[in-house]
Amino acid sequence: MPKSIALISALACAGVAQAADIKIGIAEALTGGAAQYGVAIRNGFQLAADEINAKGGINGNKIALVIEDEQAKKEEGINVFKKLIFQDKVLMIFGPTLSNSFFAAGPAANAAKTVVFGTSVTANGITDIGPYTFRNSVMESDVLPITVATATKHYKLQKVAVIYGNDDAFTKSGYDVFKKVLEEQKLPVTTTETYVKGDVDFKAQLTKIKGSNPDAIVCSCLAEEAANIMLQARGLGIKAPFIGGNGFNSPKLFEISKLAGEGTFVGSPWSNTNPAPANKAFVAAYQQKFGSEPNQFAAQGYDALHIAAAALKDVKLSGDIAADREALKNALPKATINGATGPFKFRPAQTKTGKPGGWDADQKPFIYIVKGGKFTLYDSK
Repeated sequence: MPKSIALISALACAGVAQAADIKIGIAEALTGGAAQYGVAIRNGFQLAADEINAKGGINGNKIALVIEDEQAKKEEGINVFKKLIFQDKVLMIFGPTLSNSFFAAGPAANAAKTVVFGTSVTANGITDIGPYTFRNSVMESDVLPITVATATKHYKLQKVAVIYGNDDAFTKSGYDVFKKVLEEQKLPVTTTETYVKGDVDFKAQLTKIKGSNPDAIVCSCLAEEAANIMLQARGLGIKAPFIGGNGFNSPKLFEISKLAGEGTFVGSPWSNTNPAPANKAFVAAYQQKFGSEPNQFAAQGYDALHIAAAALKDVKLSGDIAADREALKNALPKATINGATGPFKFRPAQTKTGKPGGWDADQKPFIYIVKGGKFTLYDSK
């Protein structure tokens, strides 16, 4: 090979290496039932990385995403985390998608003193895992009290029924929050029904709910199960509206339920109709890149990378991975942005043990009502 060509090749390789010197792990459910959330999250990260790199990266360093499919399986989540931490030597990890997987894999990151950052996990106790645990997903305990109070006022509710998945950390945690909220707001429960993952026939539970004659049905469920519950409820002649948690925030809800979910109330940290410039720019850029509408999970992934980028601007990377991981952990709590989900900052986790934990989102939610098979920002006027 002529020297000139060799030199050009070496410089090209050096350029590639330089452009990939901030390796960030993305562990999301890209296949399986939770892919409806995980793919949107990955898209949000890719859009944010493209934007950051197009503007010169972070202090001149480009972001390189190392993306893995954790399939929403606990064991796979642990394996993916170990690969990203010890083999790929990423600076930090975003994910996993669901709380079950986060509870399984999160401790591996904390033990390795590596930041693990959740963008879609809302279960209580996530940030109890340890001081390297962060999330910009707003907890159900912050969202559901406002959602229930708004629905109660709108419908003048006197009593509700409850249904939830009792073998999933997210839906069980959501139920625990709903139960506490209903008690605090003095809203009687006519009956509480449960199901397990994989169930597709909810007629037995819904027949009991119909017999209890509730004014609304509180549902701590993931979108696919919620949609089937709605369809089957209408098939049984149940006209009561639904009140949902964070799991409802997926296009899958309407793909399956069509108009069966009309009148449903749900809270979200993001509104597609938020007129803030940062959100309008995000929505337009997402549509251009992916040819589809973004959802809450894409917005949270997008904002999460911008939060990390804001923290990294104040970190002088040394090349010592352990030192750089520690420096990022110390810088992140101070990071703030005005993103697609609005103004964002962290607050220290209030752990069950009282020992220092990680950092939770300090953000106010938007409240939606379903109209015409779409999430519509609720106007109380």
